[in-house]
Amino acid sequence: MTINDIDKEFMPKHIAIIMDGNRRWAKEKGIDTRLGHKAGAETLEKIAAFANEIGIKYMTVYAFSTENWKRTKEEVGALMILLRTYLDKFLNKESLRNIKIRVLGDIENLDKSLRESIEKIVEKSKNNTGLTLNIAFNYGGRAEITRAIKNISQKVKNNELKVENINEEIVSNNLYTSGEPDPDLLIRPGGELRISNFLLWQLAYTEFLFIDKYWPDFSEEDLLEAIKTFENRNRKFGGK
Repeated sequence: MTINDIDKEFMPKHIAIIMDGNRRWAKEKGIDTRLGHKAGAETLEKIAAFANEIGIKYMTVYAFSTENWKRTKEEVGALMILLRTYLDKFLNKESLRNIKIRVLGDIENLDKSLRESIEKIVEKSKNNTGLTLNIAFNYGGRAEITRAIKNISQKVKNNELKVENINEEIVSNNLYTSGEPDPDLLIRPGGELRISNFLLWQLAYTEFLFIDKYWPDFSEEDLLEAIKTFENRNRKFGGK
């Protein structure tokens, strides 16, 4: 399949991806888990560049959840180093291929050097006009909604907002994805059939596609096939 097989008029504006299967991919190959995460990071770089090339406007990827802290200290440490390495790598590229990078999640308690890398790449890419790549890191859907509730409650307390004026738009505007359209398509490689606390509010009318392939093996052609599948879906948004 090629980009010529895709109807760009009906292409999803926002694709969400749960990048699953890095550890199982490594285990099946008999290699260190860290190499699985490294392969997954390389796949992300490849897929983001391709999504930007074909005109996808937004992509949100699940990189590290609030629950992932339960993993071994060694694996968590390796993931932190990996993210910083790739952010610094992107930072040293002159144009970033015009990709705008955002990091969604609670970064306040992350290592100082990692926070600085995040802040630098976000600042450098903020005026880019290509793909907006949202990296959900130390992110949880319930935590995001709880954060939004606290922000809205504080505005009510400060008399900046009336309770009767709270609506879905207000809630959306207090999420990490404020100002962006909700995902049209969610892709989850790895064979699991769940959303794992990812974008709980935003996925209300998203089309889901579960793929029996580990994330490190996910290719540009897989993305095109996912988009083609999306284009063939009949989206009703609760209507007939």
